[in-house]
Amino acid sequence: MAKKTVLVTGASRGIGKAIAVKFAKKGYNVIINCGHRESELLQAQKEIEGYQVSCTAFLGDMGNLEICEQLFHLIRKQYGTLDVLVNNAGIAYIGVLQDMASADWNRIINTNLTSVFNCCKLAIPIMLQAGHGKIINISSVWGNTGASCEVAYSATKGGVNAFTKALAKELAPSNIQVNAVACGAIDTEMNQWIEEDDLIGLVEEIPTGRLGKAEEVADLVYHLGYKNAYLTGQIIGLDGGWM
Repeated sequence: MAKKTVLVTGASRGIGKAIAVKFAKKGYNVIINCGHRESELLQAQKEIEGYQVSCTAFLGDMGNLEICEQLFHLIRKQYGTLDVLVNNAGIAYIGVLQDMASADWNRIINTNLTSVFNCCKLAIPIMLQAGHGKIINISSVWGNTGASCEVAYSATKGGVNAFTKALAKELAPSNIQVNAVACGAIDTEMNQWIEEDDLIGLVEEIPTGRLGKAEEVADLVYHLGYKNAYLTGQIIGLDGGWM
Protein backbone atom coordinates (compact mmCIF):
# COMPACT_ATOMS: atom_id res chain seq x y z
CA MET A 1 0.00 0.00 0.00
CA ALA A 2 1.40 3.40 -1.03
CA LYS A 3 2.18 5.85 1.72
CA LYS A 4 -0.16 8.78 2.10
CA THR A 5 1.13 12.32 1.71
CA VAL A 6 0.51 15.44 3.80
CA LEU A 7 1.46 19.09 3.25
CA VAL A 8 1.86 21.29 6.32
CA THR A 9 2.45 25.01 5.85
CA GLY A 10 4.20 27.07 8.49
CA ALA A 11 5.99 23.95 9.68
CA SER A 12 9.45 25.12 10.72
CA ARG A 13 8.50 25.28 14.40
CA GLY A 14 5.64 25.26 16.90
CA ILE A 15 2.27 23.82 15.98
CA GLY A 16 3.15 23.23 12.32
CA LYS A 17 6.28 21.26 13.13
CA ALA A 18 4.42 19.20 15.74
CA ILE A 19 1.75 18.35 13.16
CA ALA A 20 4.35 17.35 10.57
CA VAL A 21 6.15 15.13 13.08
CA LYS A 22 2.89 13.49 14.11
CA PHE A 23 2.04 12.50 10.54
CA ALA A 24 5.62 11.30 9.99
CA LYS A 25 5.35 9.04 13.03
CA LYS A 26 2.24 7.55 11.43
CA GLY A 27 4.11 6.79 8.21
CA TYR A 28 3.02 9.66 5.96
CA ASN A 29 5.27 11.27 3.40
CA VAL A 30 5.55 14.89 4.54
CA ILE A 31 5.97 18.19 2.72
CA ILE A 32 6.85 21.07 5.02
CA ASN A 33 6.93 24.75 4.19
CA CYS A 34 7.69 28.10 5.72
CA GLY A 35 8.32 31.57 4.40
CA HIS A 36 11.63 32.63 5.90
CA ARG A 37 13.17 30.35 8.55
CA GLU A 38 15.24 28.16 6.26
CA SER A 39 17.62 26.77 8.89
CA GLU A 40 14.75 25.77 11.18
CA LEU A 41 12.88 24.25 8.23
CA LEU A 42 15.88 22.13 7.25
CA GLN A 43 16.32 21.06 10.86
CA ALA A 44 12.67 19.98 10.97
CA GLN A 45 13.18 18.07 7.70
CA LYS A 46 16.10 16.17 9.19
CA GLU A 47 14.07 15.26 12.28
CA ILE A 48 11.12 14.07 10.19
CA GLU A 49 13.34 11.94 7.93
CA GLY A 50 14.44 10.16 11.09
CA TYR A 51 11.03 8.44 11.07
CA GLN A 52 11.94 6.68 7.80
CA VAL A 53 9.58 8.70 5.63
CA SER A 54 10.18 11.03 2.71
CA CYS A 55 10.21 14.70 3.66
CA THR A 56 10.36 17.61 1.21
CA ALA A 57 11.17 21.07 2.58
CA PHE A 58 10.04 24.04 0.49
CA LEU A 59 10.90 27.63 1.39
CA GLY A 60 8.44 30.17 0.05
CA ASP A 61 5.48 32.43 0.73
CA MET A 62 2.21 30.53 0.25
CA GLY A 63 0.43 33.86 -0.01
CA ASN A 64 2.10 34.24 -3.41
CA LEU A 65 0.20 32.15 -5.95
CA GLU A 66 3.17 31.72 -8.31
CA ILE A 67 5.37 30.36 -5.52
CA CYS A 68 2.51 28.17 -4.34
CA GLU A 69 2.15 26.78 -7.86
CA GLN A 70 5.85 25.85 -7.83
CA LEU A 71 5.32 23.84 -4.66
CA PHE A 72 2.30 21.99 -6.01
CA HIS A 73 4.14 21.21 -9.25
CA LEU A 74 6.83 19.64 -7.09
CA ILE A 75 4.24 17.67 -5.10
CA ARG A 76 2.68 16.27 -8.28
CA LYS A 77 6.09 15.37 -9.69
CA GLN A 78 7.52 13.81 -6.54
CA TYR A 79 4.47 12.18 -4.92
CA GLY A 80 1.72 12.17 -7.52
CA THR A 81 -0.99 12.92 -5.00
CA LEU A 82 -1.85 14.82 -1.82
CA ASP A 83 -4.08 13.19 0.78
CA VAL A 84 -4.04 15.84 3.52
CA LEU A 85 -3.52 19.60 3.44
CA VAL A 86 -2.89 21.41 6.72
CA ASN A 87 -3.01 25.20 6.38
CA ASN A 88 -1.06 26.32 9.42
CA ALA A 89 0.98 29.30 8.18
CA GLY A 90 0.16 32.34 10.28
CA ILE A 91 1.52 35.51 11.84
CA ALA A 92 0.19 37.82 14.56
CA TYR A 93 0.02 41.59 14.98
CA ILE A 94 -0.36 43.15 18.42
CA GLY A 95 -1.46 46.78 18.61
CA VAL A 96 -4.40 49.14 18.31
CA LEU A 97 -5.96 49.33 14.87
CA GLN A 98 -5.40 53.05 14.28
CA ASP A 99 -1.64 52.52 14.59
CA MET A 100 -1.54 49.64 12.12
CA ALA A 101 0.10 50.38 8.79
CA SER A 102 -1.61 49.26 5.60
CA ALA A 103 1.46 47.18 4.79
CA ASP A 104 1.06 45.26 8.05
CA TRP A 105 -2.63 44.70 7.33
CA ASN A 106 -1.88 43.38 3.84
CA ARG A 107 0.90 41.16 5.18
CA ILE A 108 -1.27 39.45 7.78
CA ILE A 109 -4.15 38.99 5.33
CA ASN A 110 -1.73 37.52 2.80
CA THR A 111 -0.10 35.12 5.25
CA ASN A 112 -3.12 34.03 7.27
CA LEU A 113 -5.91 34.02 4.68
CA THR A 114 -4.66 34.30 1.10
CA SER A 115 -2.29 31.37 1.70
CA VAL A 116 -5.29 29.23 2.65
CA PHE A 117 -7.06 30.18 -0.59
CA ASN A 118 -3.97 29.48 -2.69
CA CYS A 119 -3.20 26.09 -1.18
CA CYS A 120 -6.81 24.93 -1.29
CA LYS A 121 -7.21 26.13 -4.88
CA LEU A 122 -4.24 24.03 -5.96
CA ALA A 123 -4.89 21.02 -3.71
CA ILE A 124 -8.52 20.51 -4.71
CA PRO A 125 -7.86 19.27 -8.29
CA ILE A 126 -5.41 16.68 -6.93
CA MET A 127 -7.92 15.49 -4.34
CA LEU A 128 -10.77 15.43 -6.86
CA GLN A 129 -8.66 13.24 -9.12
CA ALA A 130 -7.94 10.88 -6.20
CA GLY A 131 -11.57 10.81 -5.12
CA HIS A 132 -10.84 11.80 -1.53
CA GLY A 133 -8.99 14.34 0.60
CA LYS A 134 -8.77 16.15 3.91
CA ILE A 135 -8.20 19.86 4.45
CA ILE A 136 -7.55 21.10 7.98
CA ASN A 137 -7.18 24.82 8.64
CA ILE A 138 -5.51 26.02 11.83
CA SER A 139 -7.58 28.85 13.25
CA SER A 140 -7.93 30.56 16.62
CA VAL A 141 -10.50 31.26 19.31
CA TRP A 142 -10.10 34.91 18.31
CA GLY A 143 -11.73 34.03 14.99
CA ASN A 144 -14.87 33.26 16.99
CA THR A 145 -14.80 35.99 19.62
CA GLY A 146 -12.39 38.68 18.45
CA ALA A 147 -9.59 40.11 20.57
CA SER A 148 -8.76 43.69 21.50
CA CYS A 149 -5.45 44.83 19.99
CA GLU A 150 -5.57 41.85 17.61
CA VAL A 151 -8.24 43.08 15.21
CA ALA A 152 -6.42 42.08 12.03
CA TYR A 153 -5.48 38.65 13.37
CA SER A 154 -9.05 38.08 14.55
CA ALA A 155 -10.38 39.12 11.15
CA THR A 156 -8.13 36.68 9.33
CA LYS A 157 -9.09 33.79 11.58
CA GLY A 158 -12.78 34.67 11.32
CA GLY A 159 -12.27 34.57 7.57
CA VAL A 160 -10.62 31.15 7.83
CA ASN A 161 -13.61 29.88 9.80
CA ALA A 162 -16.16 31.10 7.24
CA PHE A 163 -13.95 29.82 4.41
CA THR A 164 -13.83 26.40 6.09
CA LYS A 165 -17.59 26.11 6.48
CA ALA A 166 -18.33 27.23 2.93
CA LEU A 167 -15.67 25.08 1.26
CA ALA A 168 -16.79 22.04 3.25
CA LYS A 169 -20.27 22.35 1.73
CA GLU A 170 -18.79 22.75 -1.73
CA LEU A 171 -16.53 19.70 -1.48
CA ALA A 172 -18.62 17.30 0.60
CA PRO A 173 -20.22 15.65 -2.48
CA SER A 174 -16.69 14.92 -3.73
CA ASN A 175 -15.61 13.08 -0.55
CA ILE A 176 -13.28 15.87 0.56
CA GLN A 177 -13.68 16.97 4.17
CA VAL A 178 -12.77 20.46 5.37
CA ASN A 179 -12.49 21.34 9.06
CA ALA A 180 -10.70 23.89 11.24
CA VAL A 181 -9.12 23.77 14.68
CA ALA A 182 -9.69 26.94 16.70
CA CYS A 183 -6.71 26.97 19.04
CA GLY A 184 -6.70 28.71 22.38
CA ALA A 185 -3.52 29.68 24.19
CA ILE A 186 -0.88 27.20 23.03
CA ASP A 187 2.62 27.12 24.51
CA THR A 188 4.66 28.09 21.44
CA GLU A 189 7.19 30.77 20.50
CA MET A 190 4.35 32.93 19.15
CA ASN A 191 3.12 33.44 22.72
CA GLN A 192 6.50 33.92 24.39
CA TRP A 193 6.16 37.71 24.19
CA ILE A 194 3.56 37.61 27.00
CA GLU A 195 4.85 39.07 30.28
CA GLU A 196 5.03 36.62 33.20
CA ASP A 197 2.32 38.37 35.24
CA ASP A 198 0.01 38.47 32.21
CA LEU A 199 0.72 34.81 31.53
CA ILE A 200 -0.22 33.86 35.08
CA GLY A 201 -3.48 35.81 34.70
CA LEU A 202 -4.18 34.13 31.38
CA VAL A 203 -3.65 30.65 32.79
CA GLU A 204 -6.00 31.48 35.66
CA GLU A 205 -8.74 32.20 33.10
CA ILE A 206 -8.36 28.77 31.49
CA PRO A 207 -10.45 26.11 33.31
CA THR A 208 -7.82 23.42 32.77
CA GLY A 209 -5.26 25.68 34.45
CA ARG A 210 -2.55 25.51 31.80
CA LEU A 211 -1.59 26.39 28.25
CA GLY A 212 -2.19 23.84 25.52
CA LYS A 213 0.66 21.92 23.94
CA ALA A 214 1.54 21.90 20.25
CA GLU A 215 1.47 18.10 20.39
CA GLU A 216 -2.17 18.21 21.52
CA VAL A 217 -3.06 20.25 18.45
CA ALA A 218 -1.14 17.75 16.33
CA ASP A 219 -3.07 14.81 17.81
CA LEU A 220 -6.40 16.43 16.91
CA VAL A 221 -5.27 17.39 13.41
CA TYR A 222 -4.06 13.86 12.73
CA HIS A 223 -7.40 12.48 13.89
CA LEU A 224 -9.19 14.82 11.47
CA GLY A 225 -6.77 13.85 8.72
CA TYR A 226 -7.15 10.11 8.67
CA LYS A 227 -10.77 9.26 9.41
CA ASN A 228 -14.27 10.60 10.10
CA ALA A 229 -15.49 11.11 6.54
CA TYR A 230 -18.82 12.41 7.91
CA LEU A 231 -17.21 15.14 10.01
CA THR A 232 -16.89 18.24 7.86
CA GLY A 233 -17.50 21.97 8.01
CA GLN A 234 -16.69 22.17 11.73
CA ILE A 235 -14.68 24.69 13.72
CA ILE A 236 -13.38 22.57 16.58
CA GLY A 237 -12.26 24.46 19.67
CA LEU A 238 -9.11 23.33 21.46
CA ASP A 239 -8.76 25.80 24.30
CA GLY A 240 -9.02 23.99 27.64
CA GLY A 241 -12.58 25.28 28.10
CA TRP A 242 -11.39 28.90 27.91
CA MET A 243 -13.91 30.32 25.42
